[in-house]
Order: sequence, then C-alpha cells, then structure tokens
Amino acid sequence: MKPSLKPYLEPGRLEAGCDEAGRGPLAGPVFAAAVILPEDFFHPLLNDSKQMTERAREELRPIIEASAVAWAVEAVSAEEIDKLNILWASVTGMQRAVLKLSPAPDFLLIDGNKFRPFDRYGFKDYQTVVRGDATYASIAAASVLAKTYRDDFMRKIALDYPEYGWDRNMGYPTPEHIEAIRRHGLTPWHRKSFHVKELEPSLF
Repeated sequence: MKPSLKPYLEPGRLEAGCDEAGRGPLAGPVFAAAVILPEDFFHPLLNDSKQMTERAREELRPIIEASAVAWAVEAVSAEEIDKLNILWASVTGMQRAVLKLSPAPDFLLIDGNKFRPFDRYGFKDYQTVVRGDATYASIAAASVLAKTYRDDFMRKIALDYPEYGWDRNMGYPTPEHIEAIRRHGLTPWHRKSFHVKELEPSLF
C-alpha cells in the first residue's frame, strides 16, 4: 500500500470507507459509495479518484467490486439536493449506501469533516477524515465507485440533453455548460438551488 494510503484505522474490524462524487456540478445527482475492503487489499492504481485517470478508474472499478467484502452505491437526486443542501444530501447518500452493505460494518470512515450519526440503525461509530480519499484505502475505493457510477449516469442523461455537454463536463459549471443554460434554460436534472455568478443579471 502507498505510504499515505492506509489499509485501516484499526485492525480486526469491518471498516467501511465512505465518499461521494458530484458536490460541485450544476446538474445531476450526487453519488455516494460505501466499501468494506479486505485488510490485505492492495492495488497500485488505487488512490483518491480525483488523482486517477479515467482509464485507471474504469480499470479499478470491477477489481474493487470483485475484491470487496461489501460495497454499495447510492444516488441523491437534484430535487433532494435542493431540499437538503448539497452537504447533507451527500451525507444522506453515504448513509443510504452504508445501510445496503452486507455484512454490516462495525465502523465508518467518512471522507471530509461532516457526518450525522444514525444510531437507530446501529451505525453510531464513525470518524471523519479530511482528505480521507488520499489517506485510507477503503475511502479511496469508495471515491472510485462513486465517481465512475456518476460519470456513467451523466453520459446516459446527456443523450437526452446533448446541448449541455454533460458527457464531457459531467454537469460542472464549464463555460460550455453555462452558455447552454443561458441559451436553453434549466432542465429537470439541474439543481435549482445552485446559483452561478455568470448567470446573474448584470447591474449595468
């Protein structure tokens, strides 16, 4: 394992790494994943998904899925993002992914610095880790699954809205995407609570 990528926080327990993809885009769901890896899992490509090439992520995804003790991916819609805000929508997605894991984890490693315990489900034991996707293997694996599943989804819905370029920008506020909103307006996939400075009416 890379020196900066640890296999676990504490040996001998089922630790699930949790991460999300898609907090910044103007359109599409946010995807969250939870992954329990074997303690001896190693792959030289595994890293924070943002530091990996698309090809490396796609190569690693089936390896993670085949090797994991358990894994799950969940999407939280644009409508839910608008209701909850993007932070708590991301947390909600991670919680939903955790609840789909079988066997259930003993402990959660959460990328970032915010989470909500959900004691009634038995998952009150967790630790948030800033830059966790570059620290723990299980979080890095979750980041790969969340990113690849979200990218696949954005390419799929891009077929219905080709003018927005989602197959290229994945819903992020690129000049191409902003100009498409200016020309064509918002779609049902857009997050209505997200405001882009370039789209605000000019004061002059």
